[in-house]
Amino acid sequence: MLAMFRKVLETALEWFVIFLMVFLTVIVIVAVLWRLAGSSFSWYDEVAAILLAWITYYGAALAALRRRHIGFDSVLLSIPMPARMWAVALAEAVTAGFFLLLAWAGFTVLTVMTGMNLISLTWVPITFTQSVIPIGAVLFLICQALSLPEYWAKCAAGISLEHAEIEEEVEQEMKKAGNA
Repeated sequence: MLAMFRKVLETALEWFVIFLMVFLTVIVIVAVLWRLAGSSFSWYDEVAAILLAWITYYGAALAALRRRHIGFDSVLLSIPMPARMWAVALAEAVTAGFFLLLAWAGFTVLTVMTGMNLISLTWVPITFTQSVIPIGAVLFLICQALSLPEYWAKCAAGISLEHAEIEEEVEQEMKKAGNA
């Protein structure tokens, strides 16, 4: 059940981030062409910055689900057991604390900005554009929690997430080179 929820969330985040990236790309291309034609959109800069922030927050949640944020596996795995697992627990607690604080701050920002709209698109509420802060923080927490059991087991077993991925890639390239 949990694995299915994780897969559904991962797929939904993938497609949403892809959609946001394609949408931003289209807006940038159209805006550049429009400027080359001698005109420009008044809303382009504001919307592009908001889309970039959305890609960052939702992409960060997806990276958390896949455990692909920058880490220090070699340092962590060099710590002897059981201190290694205490270090993992501490890192997870600090990360969770940060994102809980970010979610709270994001909700506070939304309450302060209630009733305000974007400058260039006056029909778009700022609470909509800034909703990415608390939503992204809560999504990050959910993704971190969903990926924790597997990460915990691998850390306990002394398996590096970074090295395993690199070794797998090298092995695939070696197979390609041998078959070429």
